[in-house]
Amino acid sequence: MLNNESQIIPHRLYYKKLSRETYLRPVCAGIKTSWVRSNNKHTYMSRRCHMVPIEWVTRRVATGSFLRRHPGVNEGYTFTPPKMETFFKDDANHDPQWSEEQLLEAKLMVGDRVVGRLEYDIMARTTVAVFKVLERAWATLDCALIDMKIEFGFDAETNEILVSDTIDSDSWRLWPAGDKRLMKDKQVYRNMGTVTEEGLSQIKRNFQWVADKLDAFMPEPQGLVVVLMGSASDASHAEAIKTHCTKLGVSCHLRVTSAHKGTEETLSIIAQYETCGRPVVFVCVAGRSNGLGPVTCANTCAPVINCPPLKPDSMSRDIWSSLSLPSGMGCGTVLYPEAAAQTAATMLGLTDHVIWAKLLAKQLNLWVGLKLSDKDVAAGNQ
Repeated sequence: MLNNESQIIPHRLYYKKLSRETYLRPVCAGIKTSWVRSNNKHTYMSRRCHMVPIEWVTRRVATGSFLRRHPGVNEGYTFTPPKMETFFKDDANHDPQWSEEQLLEAKLMVGDRVVGRLEYDIMARTTVAVFKVLERAWATLDCALIDMKIEFGFDAETNEILVSDTIDSDSWRLWPAGDKRLMKDKQVYRNMGTVTEEGLSQIKRNFQWVADKLDAFMPEPQGLVVVLMGSASDASHAEAIKTHCTKLGVSCHLRVTSAHKGTEETLSIIAQYETCGRPVVFVCVAGRSNGLGPVTCANTCAPVINCPPLKPDSMSRDIWSSLSLPSGMGCGTVLYPEAAAQTAATMLGLTDHVIWAKLLAKQLNLWVGLKLSDKDVAAGNQ
């Protein structure tokens, strides 16, 4: 124990690399966890939590215990959306499955907080979000995440609900290329009729395979947003777009060019980024008569977004140069820097699972914030 807030958690043998990197994945996406930082190769620092005695399981494919509990369902059935289940941690009774109603009626006291409707909803939604983040990451490595479990804790100091678990090959099923015969998880051990040295060696090789794959689990982001502003006077608007891009893990370049006053230079800048070898989205910031967006759109196949820095007294007039476009133009228009950054990130996230994960985490955190706000406001109705 380091202090009242954090604790040292030792990694298990063979999991030290796997656990650290996989725990980082939801953290880097922006999902709230108890992880603080790696301490060394064998330990990491974590917020001290009161643990919720529930395993939260998310399934994409029906297999394993689900088939035994649901006769008639064929192995391989795909759950869309993913199916979430809860199991009470009770070794003596083999961790029985609990329904939503059972969990709520149990009124579990964790620390000084009862697990009620609000807590259940937040943990359930976060469970599925964590699964989707890791599922998409594994898919880029041609490996299917079949199902997984996580656990939660309530921060001992703030009472905040946090993912508080080490996610490793004891937590999930992984089928490379979606082929069950190639499974790389702990199920290999469970399937062993007799434990042998060769069998244990195979499990070790499987776990090492997972650890090696994680070297490519979080690639450097390739997507790029290029903000073209028609004048340096638009810099504050452009900088706000860059700030929001950064929050979403998107690189952003700012350039000044005028389609009216320097058309050749504008086309030259567009050409530079078209050949940079990275997925690019252009965001055009030009007020009054916006020629920058349409000219950019007409001369690139990359996505183009208009985000004019309009002023209240002239908005109803100037907005039309961004909305009313010649035929063959396809650049959309948003009014706020955050919307421009998020629209660009959504486009880049189609091929970048790291950006996609940050967008999903942002949606989750906004949803949680609304739930907490509603709780605070509703409390005044008593």
